[in-house]
Amino acid sequence: MSTVFETRLIGNIGKDAEVKNMENGIVAINFPVAHNKNWKDKKSGILKTKTTWVNCTIWKKQGSSLKITDYLKKGTLVDLIGTPFSKAYSHEDGSIRSEIRLNVSKTNILRTSARGESNPQYDESGNSSSEEVTDFSFQEDDF
Repeated sequence: MSTVFETRLIGNIGKDAEVKNMENGIVAINFPVAHNKNWKDKKSGILKTKTTWVNCTIWKKQGSSLKITDYLKKGTLVDLIGTPFSKAYSHEDGSIRSEIRLNVSKTNILRTSARGESNPQYDESGNSSSEEVTDFSFQEDDF
């Protein structure tokens, strides 16, 4: 019996996505997403926020369309579905740290960045369109 381990993450992108070409013909699009949990402290009545950062990666074949990077800008609100995992690494001071990562299989742009930049919208042919692009799922030819 096979199993499924999928996570949905809704949050804001912390910095513009970076594209990295791997040696094996694969492209990694990396970007951090912040998930904020807000609550009111019962004792003090003060509103508090805890931010959890998740480092996200979209995997593509070299030569695939990278138009999604036009939208993966700091401040953009995204809805992501993917497979989570943790990764340990050595910090500068020698301590061992871990991070939460998400291999993204589906991306929805919920709200573009409010940094005053215009985010172009494209249709299938690459022509400018006024319709909002909301789904950048993997295509069969991506792998």
